Amino acid sequence: MMGVSSGCRRPWSCWTSSSCCPPLLWRTTAIVVVIVQLLVVVEEGHCGEHADPYTVLGVGRGASQPDIKKAYKNLVREWHPDKNKSPGAEDMFIKITKSYEILSNEERRANFDRYGQMDDNQPLGQSQQGGGGGYRGFHNSFYFDESFFMHFPRSRDFSDNKYLLHHVQYNSEVLPDSYRRPYLIKVTSEWCFACIHIEPVWKETVQELEPLGVGIGIVDLGLERRLASQMGAHRAPSIVGLVNGRVTFFHQAVVREHLRQFIEDLLPQRLVEKVSDANYQVFLSSWHVENKPSVLLFDQVPQVPLLYKLTAFAFRDHVRFGYVDQGESYSTRLLRQFNINTYAPTMLLFKEDTEKPADIIQARGMKRQVMNEFVSNNRFLNVPRLVNQQLFDELCPVKQFHRRRKYCVLLITGEEPGFAEGNRAFLDVASANSREVLRFAYVYQRRQQPLCQTLLPNHAALSAQVVLLERRSQGGKVVYRSLPGGWNGSEEDKLRLHQHLDLLQRDPAYLSTDATLPELDNEMAPMFLVQWMNAAYDYFLQLYDDLLYSNWREMMPILSLIFSALFILFGTVIIQAFSESGEDKPQKPKPKEPPATEDDGSSRQNTSSRPPKKDFVEVTELTDITYTSNLVKLRPGHINVVLVLTDASKNALLRKFAKEVFSFSGSQTLHFSFLNADKHRYWMPSLLASTPDQGGVLLMGGGLSEDDDETSSDYTGTVLALNGHKKYFCLFRPVFTGDEPPGCAGDASSSSSSAPSSSSSRKSRSRSRSHSRSRSSSRDDGAGCGSSSRRGSSTRATSLEVYHKLDRLGLWMERLMEGTLPRLRTPAWPSLDTPNAYAES
Repeated sequence: MMGVSSGCRRPWSCWTSSSCCPPLLWRTTAIVVVIVQLLVVVEEGHCGEHADPYTVLGVGRGASQPDIKKAYKNLVREWHPDKNKSPGAEDMFIKITKSYEILSNEERRANFDRYGQMDDNQPLGQSQQGGGGGYRGFHNSFYFDESFFMHFPRSRDFSDNKYLLHHVQYNSEVLPDSYRRPYLIKVTSEWCFACIHIEPVWKETVQELEPLGVGIGIVDLGLERRLASQMGAHRAPSIVGLVNGRVTFFHQAVVREHLRQFIEDLLPQRLVEKVSDANYQVFLSSWHVENKPSVLLFDQVPQVPLLYKLTAFAFRDHVRFGYVDQGESYSTRLLRQFNINTYAPTMLLFKEDTEKPADIIQARGMKRQVMNEFVSNNRFLNVPRLVNQQLFDELCPVKQFHRRRKYCVLLITGEEPGFAEGNRAFLDVASANSREVLRFAYVYQRRQQPLCQTLLPNHAALSAQVVLLERRSQGGKVVYRSLPGGWNGSEEDKLRLHQHLDLLQRDPAYLSTDATLPELDNEMAPMFLVQWMNAAYDYFLQLYDDLLYSNWREMMPILSLIFSALFILFGTVIIQAFSESGEDKPQKPKPKEPPATEDDGSSRQNTSSRPPKKDFVEVTELTDITYTSNLVKLRPGHINVVLVLTDASKNALLRKFAKEVFSFSGSQTLHFSFLNADKHRYWMPSLLASTPDQGGVLLMGGGLSEDDDETSSDYTGTVLALNGHKKYFCLFRPVFTGDEPPGCAGDASSSSSSAPSSSSSRKSRSRSRSHSRSRSSSRDDGAGCGSSSRRGSSTRATSLEVYHKLDRLGLWMERLMEGTLPRLRTPAWPSLDTPNAYAES
């Protein structure tokens, strides 16, 4: 008998396998999905035409950004919920805002044009390309409605859209405006839960600070990454302050009081000066130096209100601001003098007259708009001094329309006391003027000479002059007319000025002379040193802020540069310290050297690179006392380098000799001496005569011939390297620097030896390249000259440059230390004074 079981008895694997029949739950889910799909398609058919942002704003796909912005503003005025009370106004306003958010951003607009998406998680329906295929249409049909996340509110609601900043808007609008008011900017992103946490405090702060004049901005980190990177904000949430184009990050707890104090700290320190009975006269009378009106605010709070600070920051270039605390006892005389009502804040504005305010305003709830309008209407003195081009542009704007033309009455005067009376009379005329088309100003001739010379080319700087002018272009073109007779402030001058002003107002063609004015010098510009110090202060302040709060991404290039420079600096110092400490160690006494056997050239070569221990060379004279110890009984392995000189050439040759051998003076086996040929004239001929192979060497080096008198030869500049123990020497012939027939110039090395091997010669030249420039005129000119060219050398020697005889001694010393010089042996060392006699060995 067959029956149906109450349940489906299958193993667990069958329940999860696709080959088994699905259970009831799976079937129900599939039916629900199909129903939802059908409902979505029907809904898209009804409202798909309203989802297109172009359709919502009523613009075409090729519309420009100004057209989109204009359409958005018109629709916002029409559908704003505060003005439109219809039931669907709020939904329509949301659609308008969302559509403008897409089309105003080039990246999101391009994304919508390509893929038809409103944003990253909200498809618009059908793809705009129309060829997306069935998979794309199927995929776009399934999406999560934002109502699913109603218990997770987004970090930014639609009321914040008016504060959204874009990269172009930030650079073109916000940055320039930060020089007139501070900005508080929040960096946020979608689904940022930390941003949600600070949202209530942010809204309260915006509601408090925005009416005071603080600019508010919001940067979406996901949509405006380039702007966030420019500001240095790389995480959300971040709160940034912007003043004078400089970005400062907020690092405290997000509390409304902290944010308010953060804005106050961003402002310059001395925007508002505390004024009392003791200093109010100095404050008001400084208009002549500062060239600005003065504003005094009277209030009962001890601290300057933030609203007043923001107003002072906005007009700091035009007006000076002071604050009087009405509750303090040191301001009672000030309150009585100006009859101040202590029950409401009062603002007094003073110009040239410090006893009577030019304007006054008093209100219990002082609003920003009222204060700005009050200061803006009185931001110039009655007769301001033209101190820069910006002030000139504001006082005398360029003519745009006939009804808006402004005439500038300019007094060209001086700073000397003799001009004071005329200046006061000009001020009286300007104070009594009530015509809006006239602007009065004055300028000092010595401070603005290019301007004055252009307007008055033939006028001497002895008297003041009044000029009427009208600006015609931004390039400096003006039409003007100067008053005849000058200006000294008399009643006649005042009458003549009024007559010319009446003529000008009736006939604008009265100004008959045109000119192009140069740009005015900025008299108020700080010195270069002050500008540099301010820039350095701002830079180090930013550096300290970044280091304190670990903004490493911005600081990494600077830190890398600093540490690289420190590493190079200290590395060099440490290397030098170790090298110097090694040289300063005391030398251990060396054991007595054994007698050298055959060749000690290698030992000399090792000591040649040792640096000298002293900054001078010890050169001793060979006399009867020192001759035996310095030559005859010289220790084995030691060499005495002897310079032959005369009384006339002693100073020049010794100086050159010390210079050439200084680098070799650190060797412990070298000694340096000199022999005076005038005192011991037989020693050199005796030494050469005792050499068995003297004939070939001397003939090659241009030495003596058989017919010459040995004692009459000139050996000045000859250098001998004498090895007293082994009885041999090496000979250096001096460089001949006089006029000589071609082919007869001697070489320092060829006079004492045959040509060395090519390899050792190249090696020696490369080492002594620093010496070769001064000796280039005598480099390898020939092998030698005959005996006839050397006759009369004693008479020719008087014309030689004695100093340059040793020009190639450095190269010869290097070859000596290498052991490559030929050695001339002698059976015994001759005596100093007795000819053909020999010293005892």
